[in-house]
Amino acid sequence: MADFARAWRTGKPERSARISFASPELLWKVLTAKRWELLKALCGAGPVSICEAARRVDRDVKAVHGDVTALLSAGVLDRAEGGGIVFPQ
Repeated sequence: MADFARAWRTGKPERSARISFASPELLWKVLTAKRWELLKALCGAGPVSICEAARRVDRDVKAVHGDVTALLSAGVLDRAEGGGIVFPQ
């Protein structure tokens, strides 16, 4: 609501990335503890490969690939132009 009020006063809507989930249960299904750890490792890192992401969190590449696929599907991660993944800021 504060964003709406600010946009109404200034006449300029804020452009910020937002992701919403239909329910808290869906949120916690998508953002598991391991995926949250992965997102923290990717924050501010720019585009990285899945292998590099797995190295940063000291996890198996196959497991990280599954988490990346789920986060891409949910719109939490983006594909980088060079083929890597990126956590948008």
